[in-house]
Amino acid sequence: MFDLDQLLALQAVAREGSLSRAAQTLHLTPSAISQRLAKLEKEIGQTLLQPHGRSVRLTPAAQLLVQHASRILSLVHRTRAELENHRGLVTGDLSMAAFPTAIRGLLPAALRSLAREHPDLQLRIHEQEPEKSLPLLTRSVIDVAIVQDWGSRPLPLPADIRTQHLLEDTADLALPANHPLAHRTALDITEIANQPWIAWTSGTLCHDWLLDVLRAHHHQPRIAHTSAEYPSQLALVQAGLGIALTPRVGRGPVPDQVTVIPVSPAPVRRIYAAYRQDDEQRPTIRAALAALRYAAAQTDCGPSQADPTKRDVSPKADREGSGRPSTTSAAHVAEWTA
Repeated sequence: MFDLDQLLALQAVAREGSLSRAAQTLHLTPSAISQRLAKLEKEIGQTLLQPHGRSVRLTPAAQLLVQHASRILSLVHRTRAELENHRGLVTGDLSMAAFPTAIRGLLPAALRSLAREHPDLQLRIHEQEPEKSLPLLTRSVIDVAIVQDWGSRPLPLPADIRTQHLLEDTADLALPANHPLAHRTALDITEIANQPWIAWTSGTLCHDWLLDVLRAHHHQPRIAHTSAEYPSQLALVQAGLGIALTPRVGRGPVPDQVTVIPVSPAPVRRIYAAYRQDDEQRPTIRAALAALRYAAAQTDCGPSQADPTKRDVSPKADREGSGRPSTTSAAHVAEWTA
């Protein structure tokens, strides 16, 4: 009889190419991985790993076992889902990962709803960007990943992952309060494309998307500074070092001396929940998705959605302002951007 933990360890080593990286993805020590694989070798009577420089290489026996392990583990997930569905109870552990603004702006309402309706459910939250949370999801380290993508930069999804759309989140322009365009009620993207920008860290999905948007309007982006967190970007804007696009969900308080203005066409990111196809019948997953849809509806961006635990909760009213753009001297803008 194969031990599932042993198969998971072998599968992780096959994907990562080393014991240390496999241990990281499974939140174990390299020693624990080695022990599991040693027991598996003893079980099958064959060697599984061979040294290969600073990494390891799977033997033919290990490669064969990995092929079957994927099917075995998938069957285990489906069986667990069917058993949970038959029992109909939302209990046990639920592990979710989300990017920082989703943790701030979406998860608190969802977790309160789950805790109120399903007190026996044990929740664990991990802060991870989509490029890290999706691999954890496919390896069964987490159960649900809250992910995002932007316009022309759709997030690649593994074949066995399904998604539930939660909301579309609009980004507004943040600029210093003394900027010559700060008095405007709306701005066209062409008016600001050649400004000095404060962008996300180079190589991230958000950074590449911003470059796409600006180049689409025939402007070579002027990235003055980069930061991975929106509060840091807003602090740089406050210091007069550039402008930035900041989504509404999880934005938090806007600092003094920073003005936020809608942009046309409105930049939009899609936020959705990802989960394994084999788990879609689990009551725990269905409850989590319902709570996330409810939380999304409580933002100014989400569609109307009743609280799964209450019948009389309605989404917040839209607080967006509106108005006509006014004109600003080109010389005035040039003076600020010089």
